[in-house]
This record gives sequence, C-alpha cells and structure tokens, in this order.
Amino acid sequence: MMIKKVAASICFCLMLTCVSTAFAASARQDVQNRINAAKVVIDEIMATPDRTIPTNILASATCVGVVPSLLKGGFIFAGQYGQGVVTCRTGHGWSGPVFIRMAGGSFGFLIGGQSTALVLVAVNQRGFQDLLQSKFKLGAGASVAAGPVGRAGQAATDWKMNAELLSYSRNKGLFAGVDLSGTSVTQNAADTDLYYGGHHSFESILRGQVAVPPGAVAFVRDVAHHFAAAHK
Repeated sequence: MMIKKVAASICFCLMLTCVSTAFAASARQDVQNRINAAKVVIDEIMATPDRTIPTNILASATCVGVVPSLLKGGFIFAGQYGQGVVTCRTGHGWSGPVFIRMAGGSFGFLIGGQSTALVLVAVNQRGFQDLLQSKFKLGAGASVAAGPVGRAGQAATDWKMNAELLSYSRNKGLFAGVDLSGTSVTQNAADTDLYYGGHHSFESILRGQVAVPPGAVAFVRDVAHHFAAAHK
C-alpha cells in the first residue's frame, strides 16, 4: 500500500513538472512572438518612406517602443490595452529589449473594437529616463506628442523642445501620429525576467549592460539599421 502511495506521489510530481515546463515554454514563446511582431511593425513602417518616421526624429531617438497590437474597445467607455517591447540606444549599438504594458481609457462613443500597432519614440534623455520608471502616465508624468510623419519631417518643429516621447499608430495600413495622453506605461518585469532567464533591472538592460538574447537579435539589428541610417 505504501509503495503504491509513493509511486502515485512520484507520478503526480512528474506530471506537475511536465505541466510547469510546458507552461513556461508556452509563456516564453508568447514573449518571443511579441518581439517577432515588433520587428514586422518596424520593417513595414520603414518600408514606406513618404509616411514613415522623419529622419531628424530617427537621428534624435534614444529609445524605441513597439506595441504590435494595442487593443481598443468598449461601449460609451472606451478602453485600450497592449503589450510591447522597448530597446534603447547605447554607446555600442542598441540594447536588448524589455517588456512593457500600456493601458488607458476615455469616455466616447466607440462601439466594438479594433487593434492598432503603436510606436513610441523617446527623443531625448528625459524620454529615456521616463522608460526607466516602473510606471508613468503619458501626458502627466511624461510629455507626449503625436509624431509628425514623412521623410523630411519639417512639420511640428516644436516637438524637439516640448516632447519627451512621440507616438505613432498604424491601423489598416495608415501610419500617423496619435495622441496617447492619459495612457499608462508599466514595466512588465515578469515577462522580462522570463525572457532573460533571470532578473535584470530595466536600467541595466536598456543601458546595454546585458547581452541581447539570441531571439531578439533580428529585432535589435533592424532597429539599429533603420535608426543608424538616419545619421548617414
């Protein structure tokens, strides 16, 4: 009888281990898919020069955040939520990615829902410092403006003096600046730790003190290519 109980306990522990391993693998694949989707968003935006991020903004960027799918929906009260990744310029290239959440809400007459790709560009060191906070609100703790589009980017010339972060959205093929005032940005430490296989602070990663994980190399390389090209 005792042997049967021991065997059952061992089987149960093995089952829990298998389930836990499968869950961890699934969760890690989910965050990898987020990085893959962010790469696609950046590549598609930069492939349309007449409606892309202006060269002068690319050259000034200290960090780039990409939320592949910002979900908006509701009835009378409109809410939005999305998860994304951020990489920052360092003295030797661009950093490995960290994971963030964005959420907000406003009153309006939205019925139904839609998904929008979002790009957030920090254009100075103040914007970089914003992203090192565990949580901040756009338009309150951090100044944000709808970013101008077009390769020349002569429109909205006051962005350099007033904005810490510029925001863009792409919906149904259209790419344009978007107002994100009131939206909260939160560090997703759990997904970041999962992806790196251990704890690293956002600051150490974004300052380039942690090696870029193999699965994120393609995304970081594409950001480096597009944003470094602005200096040529």
